[in-house]
Amino acid sequence: MKELVEVIAKALVDHPEEVVVTETDLGDSIQVDLKVAAADMGKVIGRQGRIAKAIRSVVKAASTRTDKKVVVEISQ
Repeated sequence: MKELVEVIAKALVDHPEEVVVTETDLGDSIQVDLKVAAADMGKVIGRQGRIAKAIRSVVKAASTRTDKKVVVEISQ
């Protein structure tokens, strides 16, 4: 999941070198933390959170193979 979120985020932002993705296994779920530059927060979140919601939907669809819930958190 980490690689998927990283590829999507780097395609969206102006400063791909500042994209940091960490993955934490919490037993029955996986938490993916996405950190981007402050200037790129709007591009990752999108109007009314549409892009963030789309990222979460893609990750959720990809996570059906792992039988674990995946939570994507976006921060700067």
